[in-house]
Amino acid sequence: MSLTNRNIDALLVLCKQGNQLAQLEVYNRYQQAMYNTSLRIVKDSAEAEDIMQESFITAFSKLDSFKGDATFGAWLKRIVINNSLTQYRKSSKYVMVSDEFLSEENTVEDLNGYDDYPEMQAKRMLSYMDELHSSYQQILNLHFIEGYDYEEICEIMEISYANCRTLISRAKESLRKKLTQAV
Repeated sequence: MSLTNRNIDALLVLCKQGNQLAQLEVYNRYQQAMYNTSLRIVKDSAEAEDIMQESFITAFSKLDSFKGDATFGAWLKRIVINNSLTQYRKSSKYVMVSDEFLSEENTVEDLNGYDDYPEMQAKRMLSYMDELHSSYQQILNLHFIEGYDYEEICEIMEISYANCRTLISRAKESLRKKLTQAV
């Protein structure tokens, strides 16, 4: 049986033994999803690529701590999200945000006429989410796109449950305003 046909558990056993072909196969299976996860948080392609690769290195070096309580993909995604949020926090300490960026009256690109296509609706929704404040973008990405519940988001973002609920509520309301302004 070739490495590409083995299930993930068998690949992980080989990875623990230092098998580089197994590591490459695991990397190939998960790299695009992990890159996309990181990119949604850090908003920079090169940075997301670096974070994704560092996360794989971390995962392979700490494979013994993988208990199997969740799927390997979920465990790896948690590493990627934590690394992405850490990097985002580091880089945002040095970024000046203008008042213009924070205003609620940002202009929205006219995307009318694409309502018949679900793919275009998804792109449209993501483009509106990109116009939100970064904390709103992060929390909506974690909740709606990544599928984390409130408790998981609290752990990931290191915030209280009440703060999480408030942020999600405000982010949804801000997104709702963007959508109604565009119509």
